[in-house]
Amino acid sequence: MTQTGIPFVFMRGGTSRGPYFNRADLPEDQETLAEVLIATLGSGHPINIDGIGGGSAVTTKVAMLSPSDDDWADVDYFFAQVSVEDRLVDFKPTCGNILSGVGPAAIEMGMVVPSGDDTEVRIRAVNTGARVLARVQTPGGAVRYEGDTAIAGVPGTAAPIVLNFMGVVGSSTGAFLPTGNLRDTFEGIEVTCMDVAMPMVIARAADFGLSGYETVADLNANADFFARMEAVRRRAGAAMGMGDVSQSVTPKFGLLAPARDGGTISTRYFMPWTTHPAMAVTGSQCLAACALTPGTVADGLLERPTGSPANVVLEHASGTIEVLVDFEFNNHFTLNSAGLLRTARKLADGHIYVPASVWKGY
Repeated sequence: MTQTGIPFVFMRGGTSRGPYFNRADLPEDQETLAEVLIATLGSGHPINIDGIGGGSAVTTKVAMLSPSDDDWADVDYFFAQVSVEDRLVDFKPTCGNILSGVGPAAIEMGMVVPSGDDTEVRIRAVNTGARVLARVQTPGGAVRYEGDTAIAGVPGTAAPIVLNFMGVVGSSTGAFLPTGNLRDTFEGIEVTCMDVAMPMVIARAADFGLSGYETVADLNANADFFARMEAVRRRAGAAMGMGDVSQSVTPKFGLLAPARDGGTISTRYFMPWTTHPAMAVTGSQCLAACALTPGTVADGLLERPTGSPANVVLEHASGTIEVLVDFEFNNHFTLNSAGLLRTARKLADGHIYVPASVWKGY
């Protein structure tokens, strides 16, 4: 046998896409696992021609599921971000868009038994420890994918998947404000370093000489901006206690500007070496928390909601995303939970094949 077949479900989750595996079907040791995922996605080539990646960071993501031993959760969700060209695998972050497909995938894999017209799937994000309650439509005991819900960045409509995130503050660094400050200055740029669902470095677009309304193509073509942003991100990452982040996709980077299309605030999100075509689910929670917190770089860019829960509408490169934030503010901001509406669709299932020289299987 020259190749090893591994069962998988191929899904779009939110505005991302990738294979969903049963963790038990993959190598236990992380070094071999990384090589298997590189071979699966075809990392090392700009269009991932020798794998099922799509030549973009939103299509080189992997979900690995297993029954949870946590008293609260049904399913453990372990995430990996595979680079497009550099043959790198980052197991540190999580992905909320790919998480949108975890509930349906867990049902498809038989890890969760449908219960009525709607099935609640309790998910523990292994990478960060966050708890997420996903509500999936399951009429007749099968996942419904067709529906009337549209999300920016995805054509057409699909069945809604409701996600409620809990325990996301300090998910990676252990602190809401990892540097201890509402604002810091690195390389002459004022930023807010915040960790809510995803550790982020957040700046005002104007401080980089940008409007904040640039297209994805315009931003990706702006090499000077990316060089300046990366210098800020690396210094901020060290100050956040994350060490040398030059080879890590975290912390992510975000830009803020005043809303111009009726939303709460305008945003751009970076992955971090390319511009996200829409908005990350985890990033949306962090940006929403930044927008709601007095004293951050968001000051002066919005009329800040005061009542809780607050519906924060983030304008992004493809449209908008709404984050329903349950919070308290008694001298400091406390996030209780964040709810989002996403969709997912099963695209294929079967076996993915990797060279036996990479892994011979069990």
